[in-house]
Amino acid sequence: MAQRDWMEKDYYKVLGVSNTATKDEIKKAYRKLAQKYHPDTNTADKDAEARFKEISEAHAILSNDEKRREYDQMRSFVEAGGQRFYGFRPGGQGGVRVNVGDIGDIFGDVGTAGGLFEDLFGFHGAARGQDLETQARLSFDDAVYGTTVNINGSNVRIPPGVRDGARIKVPGRGGPGPGGSAPGDLYVIVSVAPHPVFTQGTGGDLHLRVPVTIAEAALGAQVSVPTLDGRVTLKVPAGTSSGKVMRVRGKGGPKPRGGNGDLLVTIDVEVPKKLTKQERELLERFAEIHKQSPRAHLEAHMKTAPTSRAAS
Repeated sequence: MAQRDWMEKDYYKVLGVSNTATKDEIKKAYRKLAQKYHPDTNTADKDAEARFKEISEAHAILSNDEKRREYDQMRSFVEAGGQRFYGFRPGGQGGVRVNVGDIGDIFGDVGTAGGLFEDLFGFHGAARGQDLETQARLSFDDAVYGTTVNINGSNVRIPPGVRDGARIKVPGRGGPGPGGSAPGDLYVIVSVAPHPVFTQGTGGDLHLRVPVTIAEAALGAQVSVPTLDGRVTLKVPAGTSSGKVMRVRGKGGPKPRGGNGDLLVTIDVEVPKKLTKQERELLERFAEIHKQSPRAHLEAHMKTAPTSRAAS
C-alpha cells in the first residue's frame, strides 16, 4: 500500500487502540484480533480474510517506529486540512493548493520528510506492495526440527529451532505492488505449542527439569530421563543440590547450522510434604547425628557483624 492510502485508514481504530498506545499494547491487540479473524479458523466467514489483511496492514505500520511516525505525521496533515490537497486531481474541481511554507508550518523542516512527501504527492520513488503479517501455529516438535507450512498458497520453510514469537520474513510474498511494481514482503509470526516436559533454549538446546528424592540427591542415583528420541540414564552425583544443571551432550534438537544441541537437565530436590511415622523417626535420628550446618557461612557473618539498630 502506498503511503498516500494511509490517509484514508485509521489503523489505530482498526486495532482498537488509542494513538498513544505502546508497542506492547499494539502487539497484544494485533494478536487477539489475528487469532479471531485468521482465515484458517474462519472458513465460513467470507469477510474474515479481508478483515485479517486489514489487521495485518495496521500492525505492519504501527509496530514499525519509522512507519508509525510517518503515518502519524500524515494523519496530522489530514486533520490540519491537507485532505483538500490530497483530493485534488488534474482537471478536477475544488482542489485547494497548499504552499510549501504551509506544509513546513504543519510538519516543521520539510527537508527531513522528503521521502514522506514524495510518496504522499507522487513526485517520484519506486512504489511497492504492502508488507503483510500472518501467524503460523506449530507443534513443539515441528518448531524444534523445522517444517514447511502453506500460507496463502505459498510454501514457507520454517527453520529448525524456531522459537515462540519469532518473526520470519518471506520476501515478495506480501501485497501486490501498484501498477505492476514490486510486491511487499510477508512476515510470519510463529506460535509454538508448549511441550509437557521440555522447553526450548538457544542453539538447539532443550531444557528439562527432573525431580529427585532427598535420598537420591544425598546418596547419588542413576535416573532415567526422556529425550526427544528415547531415554537416557543420567548419573546424579552424591551430594547434588537442588537447582544444579547437568548437561547431556547431543540430546537436544538440531542446530540451525548442523549438529545437535544439548539437553540441559535441572535437578529439583523434592521434600516430602507428608511423612510416615517411621520416616519421621529416621529423619530425626539423621538430624541428631548430622551436625554440619548448611548455614555455617551465615552464622560466621552474624558473629562479626555489628548489632542491628532497634526499630523506631
